[in-house]
Formats: sequence, structure tokens, C-alpha cells
Amino acid sequence: MDLDFNKNEDYNKLLNSKLKQRFAKVKLGGGKAKIEKHHAKGKMTARERIDYLLDPKSKSLEIGGFAGYLMYEEHGGCPSGGVVVKIGYVSGKQCIVVANDATVKAGAWFPITGKKNLRAQEISIQNNLPIIYLVDSAGVYLPLQDEIFPDKEHFGRIFRNNAVMSSMGITQISAVMGSCVAGGAYLPIMSDEALIVDKTGSIFLAGSYLVKAAIGETIDNETLGGASTHCEISGVTDYKSKDDKDALETIKNIFSKIGDYEKAGFNREKPLKPKNDPKEIYGILPKSRADQYDMREIINRIVDDSLFKEYKKDYGKTILTGYARIDGWAVGIVANQRKLVKSKKGEMQFGGVIYSDSADKATRFIANCNQKKIPLVFLQDVTGFMVGSKSEHGGIIKDGAKMVNAVSNSVVPKFTIIIGNSYGAGNYAMCGKAYDPRLITAWPSAELAVMSGNSAAKVLVQIEAASLKKQGQKITPKLEKELYEKIKSRYDEQVSPYYAASRLWTDAIIDPLDTRNWISMGIEAANHAPIKKKFNLGLVQV
Repeated sequence: MDLDFNKNEDYNKLLNSKLKQRFAKVKLGGGKAKIEKHHAKGKMTARERIDYLLDPKSKSLEIGGFAGYLMYEEHGGCPSGGVVVKIGYVSGKQCIVVANDATVKAGAWFPITGKKNLRAQEISIQNNLPIIYLVDSAGVYLPLQDEIFPDKEHFGRIFRNNAVMSSMGITQISAVMGSCVAGGAYLPIMSDEALIVDKTGSIFLAGSYLVKAAIGETIDNETLGGASTHCEISGVTDYKSKDDKDALETIKNIFSKIGDYEKAGFNREKPLKPKNDPKEIYGILPKSRADQYDMREIINRIVDDSLFKEYKKDYGKTILTGYARIDGWAVGIVANQRKLVKSKKGEMQFGGVIYSDSADKATRFIANCNQKKIPLVFLQDVTGFMVGSKSEHGGIIKDGAKMVNAVSNSVVPKFTIIIGNSYGAGNYAMCGKAYDPRLITAWPSAELAVMSGNSAAKVLVQIEAASLKKQGQKITPKLEKELYEKIKSRYDEQVSPYYAASRLWTDAIIDPLDTRNWISMGIEAANHAPIKKKFNLGLVQV
């Protein structure tokens, strides 16, 4: 091992350690005091409920763990968006579980809470995956109601999705384990089956105080909408549970009876571990986002038996395309090559940049994977498309449009891992969030933005300096440096993977060693949804 390898390894392991430390804090939700208060009511926390529900020692994926990270600080924060979402297994059935965290503002819905719930439903819809709601929420967070209540992608969309999912035959089970009020009361009742926990669960459109104010009726919440009321009088709920564990056991029992699903039929063989040690990824990935490295070395530590069969290996070299297996599943990999390469014409091409020939190659490969029904995996470390007169005259916009078209119209499931840079149109062409990857994750080394902090700062400094000159101010080297540092500092904060994850531009920040598990479980989920559409590029010709 050389010195650079050791430096890279130390740096990337430190990034990974920070990731784990930050997530450990996020997992505390509203904090230890709130958790103790929650336990005193005889209730389990959202994470405890999910852990009890999922099959012991089974794998799981947490979606949006960093949602809301460092957001809403003026409101006391909203760790994990006030809701925990996991893909896992209940009675052997893969499903998605959504649990309100009542230790965070009594489970109230912030704007990011709504976005995260919609993402959970989107995953369910895309993959025909059963979904379980563990409800414990005080409803919309009133100080921010204008950002969560009325729009298309706000609170009300949840119930519209309930109805659509029901028409699709997607199993939805709800357990009311705490408050379930106002518009939120529709969610469990729009599910296939609903449970309610005695004495702690309640469902009503308006609580006792509002009922008193609105119509003058005096009634307590338990009589108004408790378990006995809804199981014995209204018939709103189907099962009355004595406590949280009893409710979760009932869900397990229901899930154990669900029949098998129609499969998409993606190819899978016996899984093999990579021959090359995955832990070496830490030393291969450079500390500096500007440094070059061979993406093949990363791929060989992710794929089964380290076997990667390249497609058009000697053409369009700044994108690697080829077939492999990940945990036994057949995949087509589209990856940015991050080292300086020589083109077919003998010209040197920058690593991480998409040129016309590499865009053309990627388009053809994506079409092939769609024809063969092979899921696509995008490994992003891209600074964008090549610019300049030579590229423009060579039709880079046309070739880039073809690639974006192929990604947009792809009918096989897509999975995106942001390893390093994810800048500008490169993010789009390599299947960024806007292009419907089934799952999209980032390594701690990732950066997402229109351009790098360094490039953006240089551009913005020029604009700022020109503006100040017009006002008659002299631009000294010292002032220019101060402007640069100020702008770059602000921009660097926004390119952080945590900034992206907090806003759900990615589903998670993951340890590179977890990459295989995310892709494998993602394809298993996608296998629940047979492909009904045909791949078609429309007027664009490959």
C-alpha cells in the first residue's frame, strides 16, 4: 500500500465515523427525556416498534434517516423528519414500514415529514410493495401549516395515494398507537385493515376541546374516539390491541397469511462475494474530489466475484458500461470513469466529464439493458458534460439529450449511488433524483450541486466584483480573496451530502460497504412489480 492509499483510507474512514456519530444522535429523535416520557405512557418509540415488527436478524434499509437534518432549528429541529421509514421483512415478506416519532413535536407533520411520507408511498407504488403505517401523530405542525397543507405534494396527497394504492391491490395495514387526528384520521381508515391500541390510541376528526368549542358538547377523548368506541360502536377499526406489542404481533400474523406476488423476473444466481476486498474502497477513493482514480477498482469491490464484463471498452472511455452481478442479481452498470483517458482519435479526455462518444455509448447500453430486462446501476462521479467550441460543434448537446432521453424512458428499475461529484447536467444524465431511480444513495464523499464550490465561487466572485466596480469601489486582491472565501464557504455547505439528504434529494448517506445490500434489496423490491411498459426513445434515434 502506498502513502496516498493510506491517506485516502484515513480520510474516508473518518468521514464514515462522522456519519455514524451523526446518525446515532439523529436516532434519539426528540431526545432521551422525551423518550423516557414516552415510555412512561406504556408506549414504545417509533424505532422500537419497527425493530420489534421486523423479522429478527433480517436486513433492512432506512429511508430518509437524515431528513430534516439541521433544518427547522428555530422550531427546535425535526430529526429524521419526525417519522421513521424502513424497508425490511415482516413474516418473511418484504415491505415498507412508516412510523411516526411522537418524541419529535408529538409526531406533528413538518413540511419535510410530508415529503418523506410521500417518498415512502412512492417506493411502495413503484415496487408494488406492501406498506405498514404505525400512527402516532398530533397532525399538521400549525406554525408551518402553509408549507404542508394545501399543495399537490403536501399532506392531502397522502390520502389520495392511499386510494390509488388500494386500487392497485397494494396491501396497506395501519396500527393507531397514539394520536390520530383531523385529516390524518383518514389514513388508517383508507388502509385495508386498521388496528388500535386500547387506552393509548385514539382517532377523531376533532378532539374534545375543539368539539366543545364548535358544538358545545362535553366529552372526553377516550369516549370520543378511543379503542372501545371504534371497535365496538363505530366499526372504524378492525382489531383492538392491549398494548404496542400486541398490535405488532397482530400485524405479523396478518402478514404471515399474505400470498406470493407476481414477479418481474429479474435474473438472479447464487450470490458471490467480491474477490477484491471491499474495504480497500476507502484507500482507492481520493481525499480530494479533483483527483483522478480508476472507477474499475471501485466496481471490482462491489460486484460478485469482481467480474465486470465491459461493453464497448475501448470507446467512449469517460463512461464505463458493462454487465455484472450484485448479490446474485444481474445488473447493467453505468459509471463515470475518473481518470484521464485517451480517446479513439488519440485525444486526452478528462476523467469524470461526459463527452459525445461516452454519452453515445451509455445510450446504447441503457437501451440494451431495457431490451434484456436487466436493472441499471448508476455510479456517479461526474463534473458534467464537456464544454467548449469543439464539443459544441461536435454535437455534445444532441448526444447528451439522447442519453438523458434513454435514462428518462428506461422501464427497468434504476439505482443510483453518488460516490463523488454530482454536478450540473451530469447529475441528470447519470440518473439523479429527478429521473426516478428506485433508490438513490450517497457515500459520505459525495457532493451535489450545479458545479463545485471552487468553480461556483470563482464565477460568483467575478459577478460580484463587476457589480462593485460599477459602484466605483476598487477591487483589491485582498477584497477579492475575502469575497471568494465567503462565497465558497456558503456554497460548500450546500454541496454537502448531508444538505442533500436532509432535503430528501437522496434516500440515505451510506457506508460504501453497504452499497451491495442497498442494490440487492432494491432489486428484490423492484421484482414485485412486473414491467408493463415498453422501452421507447420516441423521436430520438440511438
